[in-house]
Amino acid sequence: MDDSIDQTHAELAGWAHPGGRLRQAIEKDEFALYCQPILALSPQASGSERYPMAEVLVRMREEEQALLPPGEFLPVLEHYRMMPQLDRWVVRNTVRRLAAGSRIKRFTINLHGQTLEDVEFPRFIAAQLSSNRVSAEALLFEIDEADTLARLNAAAGFAAAYHAQGGKVLVDGFGRRSVSFAAIKALGADFVKVDGAIVRKLLSSEVARTKLGAIQRVGKALGYAVVAEFVEEQDILLRLKALDVEYAQGFGVYQPHPLDALAA
Repeated sequence: MDDSIDQTHAELAGWAHPGGRLRQAIEKDEFALYCQPILALSPQASGSERYPMAEVLVRMREEEQALLPPGEFLPVLEHYRMMPQLDRWVVRNTVRRLAAGSRIKRFTINLHGQTLEDVEFPRFIAAQLSSNRVSAEALLFEIDEADTLARLNAAAGFAAAYHAQGGKVLVDGFGRRSVSFAAIKALGADFVKVDGAIVRKLLSSEVARTKLGAIQRVGKALGYAVVAEFVEEQDILLRLKALDVEYAQGFGVYQPHPLDALAA
């Protein structure tokens, strides 16, 4: 076996073993929550709020208050099947922020495929919401299309359980490969986030515009709202408005900020 692979595995084991760096970070609240607001493009989507929701993002605190991006620690958590522990931490601390008061009334949280297989997770969510007196309407769970199709029964089971609590779910990364509506139908999705590979090409590709048009038409029939992600140019934002897309998210809309700075 290659020496570099051996070294990498040893580093991962050191971070994740009992008492290791990542377990310590979860137990001692050494992660930080950021969020990226999502812009409402139509009056029907916004109600009275320009940014009616925001996606929760997680960072890890390191020495001297440096923050590690997700790409530095998520692969380790995935490797050691620790994502359900992190997802619980994110839910717990997001609900606490909502309970303390928040200018942003709804947060979206990404769920990992490993967490979908945790049959206790919906009960954990219900307990957190109940004990903090927060409505399920305030949390929207994002489930990646690929995770949904790979774990169809688990994903559908979670969606049904959360819908029963009064919450809503979103299919993330939609159209990354091909446009199939199997994941949306399986979850009874309330929102669909169109993959950036489509959104970035809206100005230059008729294929991208056709895909988005199809997603919009089916959305009207199935009753889901559309969020365009990775919106980085104002011209794309204008095109999305012209196409009657309900929501937009990306660096051209609003850059990520510490959750407390935006919510408080």
